[in-house]
Amino acid sequence: MRRQSYILLLAGLAGISACKPDADFRTPAANYTPERPAHFPPAHYTHDKNKYSQAGFELGRKLFFDPILSANNTISCGSCHKQEHAFADVNIRLSKGIDGKTGIRHTPAIFNMAWNTSFMWDGGVNQIEVMPLTPLTNKVEMAETISNIVYKLNRHKEYPTLFKNVFHRDSIDDQQMFWALAQYMSNLVSASSKYDDVYTGKTTYTKDQQDGYNLFKQNCSACHTEPLLTDYSFKNNGLDYQFTDSGRYRITRREEDWGAFKVPTLRNIAVTSPYMHDGRFTTLEQVLHHYADSVKQTPSLSPLLVKNGKPGLHLTADEQRKIILFLRTLTDTKFLTKAGLTE
Repeated sequence: MRRQSYILLLAGLAGISACKPDADFRTPAANYTPERPAHFPPAHYTHDKNKYSQAGFELGRKLFFDPILSANNTISCGSCHKQEHAFADVNIRLSKGIDGKTGIRHTPAIFNMAWNTSFMWDGGVNQIEVMPLTPLTNKVEMAETISNIVYKLNRHKEYPTLFKNVFHRDSIDDQQMFWALAQYMSNLVSASSKYDDVYTGKTTYTKDQQDGYNLFKQNCSACHTEPLLTDYSFKNNGLDYQFTDSGRYRITRREEDWGAFKVPTLRNIAVTSPYMHDGRFTTLEQVLHHYADSVKQTPSLSPLLVKNGKPGLHLTADEQRKIILFLRTLTDTKFLTKAGLTE
């Protein structure tokens, strides 16, 4: 519900604001400059107060993969976000949370988060430092309370020392936990695909890949803007005549947002199946077929998906094939296998 989203966000902000905002959080070791690819635009999240360090990144990584963050110590963030699949939950339409409970939306991939202006499929959270609050406290995901997480961390044999080394406080509080997770998540950077090599002039596409790229620019790039391959907007992409999940409307209560969901990045799209907010499509072929011939006309349908007065992009089978060949150049194998991103 919209009210629940706002309550969660305000609760997280209240917890963070209760901490000392002007404390010195520099680590004993030198601060590191986060990785920011030269061909990317400036990041939205800039670590202004949450100073980035290798120790902070490693602490966030440890938290991300620790089931201590869940109510019964069985589910971690990493349970549903796997590196080899760009930190998505591959082949699972709706991810399983605590006690095998099932959520209502597909788990999105996590990378290049520092460029995101909002989070969740409906954009219900607009701060990366608060974003984990929703899965941590959701009753079908990790079902824990922030106060109990902090209690467990303070009683842990390792965490008090690790947190003190990064944030220089005698005890752990919620702000430190959120900041450590933000240091980790905001620095999972994927920018080494063949697409990036072509973009920066290091190589070229095959003919079919180039044809696919040209078709992509004609039909898809208005929403999937280069080089991040998303514009972070919310669109109704014609999945249903009657949406059971109202999407962005839950947050804004604007009729034009009915059934609109966040435009995902297409980076690493070939390894993050299934697709859409509810994971209804298992292959890229199904996705392209939807956009070609199966877009449903609704009052809130994005006008970008209407061509020649009819819903859909009306792509031929060969055009769909070539676009998919281009989409496969967006896979960043280096990122999927890079050491040091998981435990």
